[in-house]
This record gives sequence, structure tokens and C-alpha cells, in this order.
Amino acid sequence: MNTISNYTALSEVSTLLVLRHRNNSVGIVQAVNPSGALIDVKPDSNKVDTVIRVDSAEQSFTDFYSDFYNQLKDPSEYSFFKVREFEAHKTAKGLQEFINDSSDDERHDLKAYEVSIEAVDHVRNKKSAERDSFAVKNVYGNGLSLISNRSQYRYQIEDVPWEKMAESGLDREKLEEIGVLDALLKGYKTPMLIPVLFNDGATVSKIDARLQLRIGDDGELMVKVHRVGKKVDFRKKFEGHKFTKEDRVNLLTSGNMGRVVDLIDTVTGEITPSLISLDRLTNELISLRMEFVRIPEVLCGVRLDWEQKKVLLEGKSLFVENMVSKKGKRFSATVQFNTDRQWVEFLFENKFRSSGFSGLPHSEREVPAYFRGIKLRRWQMEKLKAGETAYIKGLVSRKGKTYQGYMSFDKSIGSIVFSFKNPNKK
Repeated sequence: MNTISNYTALSEVSTLLVLRHRNNSVGIVQAVNPSGALIDVKPDSNKVDTVIRVDSAEQSFTDFYSDFYNQLKDPSEYSFFKVREFEAHKTAKGLQEFINDSSDDERHDLKAYEVSIEAVDHVRNKKSAERDSFAVKNVYGNGLSLISNRSQYRYQIEDVPWEKMAESGLDREKLEEIGVLDALLKGYKTPMLIPVLFNDGATVSKIDARLQLRIGDDGELMVKVHRVGKKVDFRKKFEGHKFTKEDRVNLLTSGNMGRVVDLIDTVTGEITPSLISLDRLTNELISLRMEFVRIPEVLCGVRLDWEQKKVLLEGKSLFVENMVSKKGKRFSATVQFNTDRQWVEFLFENKFRSSGFSGLPHSEREVPAYFRGIKLRRWQMEKLKAGETAYIKGLVSRKGKTYQGYMSFDKSIGSIVFSFKNPNKK
């Protein structure tokens, strides 16, 4: 399968398939319950999007798999295979067909392609440099591929449904120009609202939205359009939860509610402890079940202790000192788990960062090259970098009308602020 790699819940590249020896059934691993029993879903289940995600960030896959394996009550009942999450649905179906049609000897050959706990423990005890070069052998051209380098992307360029993207008026060149292709391939939403074409069945109009690549119910990659909605009515219950005044204030200031609550599945009625965050760009409430909340062992060079991880697991904010940025500079910041990103985010000056992707101190945030689909001129960017106001024209509204105004760069949130009036004039 894929190279043994580091993982996070955000930049996930893999998941686990399980083969149950008792009945030769193939599933996609979802969790391990407190009694040590394995929970998995069938490839055609509508819960495929809730499966275990094995990523390539702070904690290594070897650490993850060893902990996961040792939680099982009887691990000898199963065989596990590491595959890319995007291909898990199709690969699981293909593997089940192989199991159904193969002889005992052919099924025995799958041993060469399993994730071996012995091999994992062996690699886990080696140096990190050796870990990076270790690969688990893989089989089967339908999704089980050998990857010799640690990929930070969930999806590949060739996986993108470009025909669907074209329906929104976008192509690869445009996505690269406005600087969102990288985020899409990593599984994130676009860090800003972008103008897209929207067909409501009667007319085609241009709207502002955030895009995201997601796996649909049929297992195929789709383009999810997150439209800007009305402001949240906190008087209404959300999946059975009634918001308190403190909940509302937390969501509107930091973007995260800050505590674990029980939510009710509207379909099954199942009660699940979850965290809630708010997408401030689209006004969407996003919940995440606690079983899928992953807290890193190390955050920007600082190893978190048990008490610190416990605070983050409870959804609370945590001040962390002496972290190291990508440029080698030390900084301190408040961090909190965000369900939209499914990872720990930085809350500099306790302000919600609408861009959400840089993870850098104020002084290191760069002025974007595009604003609302318009490429900025060099003099405009220089003014914004200097903290000055810059004039811009040629912007297009949702109704197709052009307009103009003034821009300034807010370092606290890492984004451009627009105003129709010149803020420098009384």
C-alpha cells in the first residue's frame, strides 16, 4: 500500500480497509469501540464519509496503526490494507469481488499486501529518516498503489472532475491564478469566497461561494459548492442542541463553540458527543463527532502534554508558547480545534481567521495576489503591504454589475478588507 507516512485529520491521504476472516467480508474501518470490537462500514454505505482518516502531518502512521491495532480485542480476526481515502469506496468493492472469485491459495497471497503489525513496530523503533523510506508493499491496480513519497494531498490533479468544475466557470488555470487549487487538492474549502456560476434550473447567475472536493454517496469525487447563507438563527436548535448566550458569543468571535455537546442524528436518532464551529464566510454550522477529533502530539515544534491535549479535546482554547513558524521564527498563540478544518487552528489576538490556512504570525502573512477574482497590480500590493489603502475597479457583483472601491489589508485575519468609501477621508 502507500508509504508509511505521518498523519493528521486534515491532510488525510489514506484510510484502512478490513477483511474479516470469519465471513470474508470487506469493509472500510470506522472506529474501535471501548470493548475492543471493530466498527466498519460497507462500501455502499452512506456513512463512508465518517471512516478513519490516516494523514501525513505531525504523528506518524506507524504510531497511529500500532495504537489502533492494540485497541482491538482480537486483531487476528482481521487483515488490514492501507489505501487512499478517495479510492477506498471503489477499492473495497474491487477487493470484495476478488475475495468472492478467488481460491484459498489466491486469497493467501493477499498476506503480502497487508499492513503488518510486525513491520509497523519495526519501523516505529527506527529513526525518523528510516521511517520516511519505509514502504508497505501493495497490490491490485484498482486503487491499491505504491507511493514512495509522503504526499500532502488528499486528491490528485487527475482526480478532479474538471467537467463539473467547468459548469461553475472554472478550470485548472483559473484555480491556480487565484491561488486555491492547492487547498482544494488537500481537501480544504477554498480559503476565500470566489465567484462561480450557479444554475438553479431556470437561470444561470454568478454567486460568491467556497468550493470543496468531496466524495459523494456513489464514491465519486464531486465539487461541493458552499453558498453564502443567511446569518445563523441561534434561537433554533441545531441537531437537537439549544445554543446558550455563551455558545453564540464564542461562535461569532472565535468561530468555535468551545465545548462538547450531544447532538442527535436527524436520520437515525443516534446521540453523538460532538464539537461545533461556524464558517464565518458562508454562515454554515459544522459539527464533528468526537471519535473523529484528532489532536496532534506536536504543534509547531512544541510537544503537547496530556493536560494540554485534554483541553483541546474538550473544544476549549489553549495558549501555547515558543512555537516555531515555517520560517524558523518563534511565536506564541492561542489555538483551538476547528471542526470545519478538522484540525487545530491559530486564533491570533483571539480573532477568527477567515482565511484559516496560513498558520503564521501576523508579520508573516502575505497579501494575496488576487481579490474577488481580480489580479492585483504591483502598486496595489505594495500599498497593502505598507498598511495603506489602495483603490480598485473592475469588480463584478453577483448580478453582473461592475463596481469599485478601496482595499486595505488586515493582518489580524490575513485578508483584504473592502470599503466603497475611502476610509482615509472623513
